[in-house]
Amino acid sequence: MSTPIRFAVTAASGELGRLVVAELARRVGPESVTAIVRDPARAAGLFPAGVTVRQGDYDQPETLVAALDGVERLLLISSNAVGARVPQHRNAIDAAKKAGVQNLIYTSVLHADTSRLGLAEEHRQTEALIVASGIPHTILRNGWYTENYAASILPALQHGAFIGSARDGRISSAARTDYAEAAAIALLDDKAPANAVLELAGDSAYTLTEFAAELSRQTGRQIPYVDLPEADYRGALVGAGLPAPLAGLLADSDVAAADGALFDEGRTLSSLLGRPTTPFATSVATALKG
Repeated sequence: MSTPIRFAVTAASGELGRLVVAELARRVGPESVTAIVRDPARAAGLFPAGVTVRQGDYDQPETLVAALDGVERLLLISSNAVGARVPQHRNAIDAAKKAGVQNLIYTSVLHADTSRLGLAEEHRQTEALIVASGIPHTILRNGWYTENYAASILPALQHGAFIGSARDGRISSAARTDYAEAAAIALLDDKAPANAVLELAGDSAYTLTEFAAELSRQTGRQIPYVDLPEADYRGALVGAGLPAPLAGLLADSDVAAADGALFDEGRTLSSLLGRPTTPFATSVATALKG
């Protein structure tokens, strides 16, 4: 008799999804895990051997129902299609209900209910859809990934300055691997309180001035932090080649960070992990290694 595929991850070919699938496979065996991706052909080789790969597209509801057949516990990773995420997530939630998924875990954003982050509104609406569905659930309100800032290290080294719009706002980020491990733990925890909301963030916070100082320390170069008005920062990101919507999202997020939107000191993430979160200095070192 084949082992049932109890656990599934949507958007599994993304950076977070791949890490979650690998962690799940390590903990429960690949035969119990299914990775749901938009294009299975392009996902070849991304997952541990034995993981089942199924096609499921947020924009094609019929594929999602088929992909979730037999799945007991689902991690719904939020879409990266900012501006179109609510209908996409609605499709996934409806499919989960039709397929009889017993528990739904969703990756939201830190303090989604009160956050002034521009990207928080779609998460608020998605959380409401999950509650209305009646499916037992856990909301993982993920804070910022340290990689979001580490991605700017190479341009900072090229131009001799680390730029942003966060002023002296403190940022409680954690490594993507921390959030991935937490998602796997949440998926496997069938004794967790029903309909829990977890605010997940790094153990310690830093300002972008401190981030730039750590980059300077590790490289032996003087890389100052230069704070820019939102419009100037957005323009610099577009000039660096980022799509305008993404540049706008990052600039808005920095401005919100200046007002505390990316700060949290509850240490719920490290409590869930049973270990400290990854220090931002470690993520800087990892980025510098390439």
